[in-house]
Amino acid sequence: MSSFEDDTPDLRREIIETARALPRLGLTKGTSGNVSARTKSGFLVTPSGTPYEVLTEDMIVALDMEGCYRGEILPSSEWRMHLDFYLAKPDCGAVVHCHSPRATALSCHRRGIPAFHYMVALAGGDRIDCADYASFGTRALSEAMIAALGERNACLLANHGQIAGGPTLKKALAVAEGVEDLADQYLSALALGEPVILDSAEMTEILKKFKSYGKQTDELDEGQAAAFELPKRVD
Repeated sequence: MSSFEDDTPDLRREIIETARALPRLGLTKGTSGNVSARTKSGFLVTPSGTPYEVLTEDMIVALDMEGCYRGEILPSSEWRMHLDFYLAKPDCGAVVHCHSPRATALSCHRRGIPAFHYMVALAGGDRIDCADYASFGTRALSEAMIAALGERNACLLANHGQIAGGPTLKKALAVAEGVEDLADQYLSALALGEPVILDSAEMTEILKKFKSYGKQTDELDEGQAAAFELPKRVD
């Protein structure tokens, strides 16, 4: 068994705080959903079937990158999705899985989210796909998730919910919240008919902008600055 470096009380507390944010943000109810964060030797994940409000640091489960865990508490039934997310995406530092209502509604129609709005780029691509259906907690579901993610960091899970990753717990949660927001907007747009979809050329430009979105001028290189029509600075 690995030594589980970076398995700290602070990281365990942050996982608990992120899990408790899910119902507060309307992203899940009850014990559905799960949260994890990468460590140097593996990852930490919320336990199976435990209400978020009663979670304590010692209930967060440590696993290595071979899927072995330590302790007496079982990890989330979806531990394999978290493991494979990290194996497929070395830059991912945290994963949030939830049954947010609008993303789940779309997933029940096996429908992803196309580029009806440029903000689909928050997932790292020009669309957010829906994975093929497989039973929860299975290798088949994890494989379907990886196929649907592609180069992106979020996808819907057919008849199930959504999963999102990011470099930190805060950013993974923000992506999950953004996916739910987009699902809500897309469902509203569909009430009037099929919305206009942005073309691939426009989404390519949007994705370039997203690489530097939120940075200040001293953080932008010349190419990144050129992607924005920045106002003229007056001293």
